[in-house]
Amino acid sequence: MDFAACQVWLEADIHRIDCRSCLRVRTEQVPWARPNARHTADFENVAAWLAQRMDKASIARLLRCSWEAVDAIVTRVVADHIDDARLDRLYRIGVDEISYKRGRKFLTIVADHDTGNVVWVGKERSKAAFEEFFTALGPHRAAAVEAISLGGSSVYLPVTREQIPQARICLDPFHVIKWTNEVVESVYRAEAPTMPSGPGMPERRDWRRARFAVRAGRENLDDQHRQILSLLRRHRYRLWRTWELKEQLRDLYRTTDPVDARAYLKRWCTAAKRSRIPAFRNLVRRIEKHADAIVAAVELGLSNSRLEGINAKIRLVQRRGYGYRNLDALTAAIYLCLGGVTLNLPTEI
Repeated sequence: MDFAACQVWLEADIHRIDCRSCLRVRTEQVPWARPNARHTADFENVAAWLAQRMDKASIARLLRCSWEAVDAIVTRVVADHIDDARLDRLYRIGVDEISYKRGRKFLTIVADHDTGNVVWVGKERSKAAFEEFFTALGPHRAAAVEAISLGGSSVYLPVTREQIPQARICLDPFHVIKWTNEVVESVYRAEAPTMPSGPGMPERRDWRRARFAVRAGRENLDDQHRQILSLLRRHRYRLWRTWELKEQLRDLYRTTDPVDARAYLKRWCTAAKRSRIPAFRNLVRRIEKHADAIVAAVELGLSNSRLEGINAKIRLVQRRGYGYRNLDALTAAIYLCLGGVTLNLPTEI
């Protein structure tokens, strides 16, 4: 640490010990520094505390060290604070992926819904990466997991069913509504060329608002959009019915009593089939396939929104580091900022 704006260097004779038990030469551990470190523990704690709040370039300039030194410090501090105990008492978890590099390079992120902490970072998006998490978790702790939230990707689903069959799988509502919006978009594109034709229908330039009207939620409509939907109901019933079914599915998450979620979803699927809108056929089959996971998300109130928030913070970590060439350094930075690591400055001890 600097003293009165002057750099301070500690010099000490550190012994090298020939250990007879492990048959290796080891360096004596000193109380003021971590193993293999060239900085004092207090210096590293300050650097890591700043890394939780500042960009890497500013830290390197303030502490008069290199970017590589900051990465190495973060890695050592994380290794000192993150241990296997972070995997204890996991009851509700969520898993999602995040891209970290061009060329479809992904990380697998596992978080604890109850604490909001990242508990595992896998170095790719694959079944093998997720299986590594359960290997570290162990069968005893895996048996305690009660629920898991997943996105729309099917990569993690087989591993989940194999490793924690007792846990309820909750499908993220965002992806269910996304599937429905894709159906709305396909029906709109099919109907758009003939929209202005018909008695009492607005001019083509006025139909620019129709796309927003059918994609928007009921609560976001203004008077003009409601008028457009009223015209659609009279002249383009199929498009209006598509919007209505979309809003009814959203009501599953907004107003439906969790106890009635399964019955409500079954009624919705029946109504979608009876609408005779071809685009809904594949959607209904997809929803029926994941009905248990959709209902579980409503009953438990569990979604991947926390994981989406964590992914946004990971993006911030990447920007503060101006990108990471070393994946291990990025993983350490994620654990430092989002893994529940609490650091105190030397002045606060």
